[in-house]
Amino acid sequence: MADNGCGFPAPGLHSFLFQPIFTVGGFEFNKVMLLALLTTLVVVTFFTMAFGKAKVVPGKLQMIGEAGYDFVRRGIVYETLGKREGEKYVPLMVSIFFFVWIMNIWSVIPLAQFPVSSIIAYPIVLAVIVYVIWVSLTFKRHGFVGGWKNITGYDDSLGPIKWLVSFIELFSNLLVRPFTHAVRLFANMFAGHLMLVMFTVASWYLLNSYMIPAAGVSFVMTMVMILFELFVQAVQAYVFVLLACTYIQGALAEHH
Repeated sequence: MADNGCGFPAPGLHSFLFQPIFTVGGFEFNKVMLLALLTTLVVVTFFTMAFGKAKVVPGKLQMIGEAGYDFVRRGIVYETLGKREGEKYVPLMVSIFFFVWIMNIWSVIPLAQFPVSSIIAYPIVLAVIVYVIWVSLTFKRHGFVGGWKNITGYDDSLGPIKWLVSFIELFSNLLVRPFTHAVRLFANMFAGHLMLVMFTVASWYLLNSYMIPAAGVSFVMTMVMILFELFVQAVQAYVFVLLACTYIQGALAEHH
């Protein structure tokens, strides 16, 4: 933490920087990368244990796995894409949902205490995966000319403004869409982590300064922020997958 001259170590961008755990050649492996790998390990291990030896009468772990899987399948994919079109995308969306959720939830896990998705590179990679699927599906479903019409919203009935509308839609869909898809997740987790660090550090600072009542208020706010973050972490995973399904639905829909 940086001391700004008043003795209070205010959080800032430096709160998102970590010294490398080890370096091989020019490659530096740090805490965020470790948490990302652990996220993958947690998701793969959980679903392997839940469904590796699936039973007709499920055990507790299988029931939890089925509940999570069914939530994404019915609550997001089927609602957006429909059962017939959406079934093939369920495994991908379930994977993305739980990967994003676990990346987020590290923020409130002791010793980890950092949301991986607050480093924008990780949301960008996931957004690019969705973007590539969306674009490829658009041209595969509608062909070259139809694909561009789908992306640009080209419509002769718009008259003289059709080219302006097409340009705006092209810019929005091909450039703005993947950017906002990634930034929405990143910004929420970045801001949430900054707030948690602020109240946590303030609690210790005020306590060490013998401002006990103020430290108590700050500590209560830390607990409130943790509960709020637990909610936001799940919502952001839900929204990310919902938007991914919406984009795919747009690629599969007939252009009018």
